[in-house]
Amino acid sequence: MMGRDVGPLGADARRKLGFAFVPEDRLGRGAVPEMSLTLNGLLTGHPMKLLRRGLVDRSKARAFAENCIRDYDVRTSGTEAEAGSLSGGNLQKFIVGREIMLSPKLLFVAQPTWGVDIGAASAIRRKLVSLRNEGMAILVISEELEELFELSDTIQVLHHGTLSPPLKPARRRPKRSADT
Repeated sequence: MMGRDVGPLGADARRKLGFAFVPEDRLGRGAVPEMSLTLNGLLTGHPMKLLRRGLVDRSKARAFAENCIRDYDVRTSGTEAEAGSLSGGNLQKFIVGREIMLSPKLLFVAQPTWGVDIGAASAIRRKLVSLRNEGMAILVISEELEELFELSDTIQVLHHGTLSPPLKPARRRPKRSADT
């Protein structure tokens, strides 16, 4: 990042540089199914000062989860709901929201809409497009070509260990009405 080799760095060091990550595997790497959304917020939300003297500040952790639920329209019974009780789309919205709320310099998203319903996929894509348009650096890893064309300024393909030259996707122009 900015001329620095980050490959040898651990996850904590990368996060301190401003990296955030939405993994492909929601329940295996993105959230702990048996833990509440409040506690799942702590997995990556510690830069939000959710800890005080090494102990969880429950009110701040709960507020962080509440904000994520509200801002990302996560359908749940509340902050104490177990992550595993959410639908795939709602859990994905929570994980995406949790990472975006960290205000990262670089957001990695792997298969951001894989296995979610069309409404959740649309909401996630709209948010990523908005962040891209605001200037956030986002690296999208996806097998969904439509998603890549919608979200990406530049596309590269990795095939058998070889990276293609960068390609600029054509942006669809808004349709003009017959009145203009």
